Amino acid sequence: MRLLNCRRCAAGLPPLFMGIVNVTPDSFSDGGRWAEPAQAAAHAAQLSADGADILDVGGESTRPGAAPVPVEEELRRVLPAVKAMRDIGLPISVDTMKASTAEAALVAGADIINDVSGLGDPMMATIAARYGAPLVIMHMYGTPATFRTDFIQGDALQIICDFLTARAQDALAAGVHSDRLIMDPGLGFGTTHAQAVAIMQDCARFSLGGRYPVLAGPSRKRFLAAAYPGLDPDAATAQAALTAWRSGADILRVHDVKTSRLIVDPQRPAVP
Repeated sequence: MRLLNCRRCAAGLPPLFMGIVNVTPDSFSDGGRWAEPAQAAAHAAQLSADGADILDVGGESTRPGAAPVPVEEELRRVLPAVKAMRDIGLPISVDTMKASTAEAALVAGADIINDVSGLGDPMMATIAARYGAPLVIMHMYGTPATFRTDFIQGDALQIICDFLTARAQDALAAGVHSDRLIMDPGLGFGTTHAQAVAIMQDCARFSLGGRYPVLAGPSRKRFLAAAYPGLDPDAATAQAALTAWRSGADILRVHDVKTSRLIVDPQRPAVP
């Protein structure tokens, strides 16, 4: 997974695009569309053709108000999708808060753990170390039940940096190599619209002094309507992705890879 082992922005390189494959019935923008393995694989193949570098599959929605999903149900959704997507040939990331789901997905063929709980499961870093998997550590303030009612109080950017610093130290102590860690400040996960914009405009700060790649996930978030009035969600996402990349993001997680890629990296050759 050398693909993720460098700071692309710091090296003057365009970002990597992480295409989203939700296999949930209740995700906020595409719930149920890719629930069957064949549908997930077909969508993943289209994301690849549109320029995705990584595929991110998730079986538990983190939209505001979403209910937790039992691990058995998450596995039922995720594992067939991972297996169906392997032939596409791109690295597969599993978006989960549960170490048991992460481990099962890695065994099934996933390559990366995208932990949206920021090591909320104390075994997550141990699993990443055991399998040598790149680990995305995301800051989440509150839970899906509180995302629209409870927001970070105080200096949001510093609070996020402090959290990521502590969790990175935990991951290193568990045996995760430093070149396998990626930081995600958690756009929209318990942040106000203004805080989300401030995060998006200062992504380099979350590299923690240039040590780690930064992942930004602005895709179709509610704050975009205020930040980019008049644009549809994917066009607004593309503008947010451009801002995030220019401010230091190395990986951009989006639903519509084609639209964002054309704005952020128009020189990349189209896939036949």
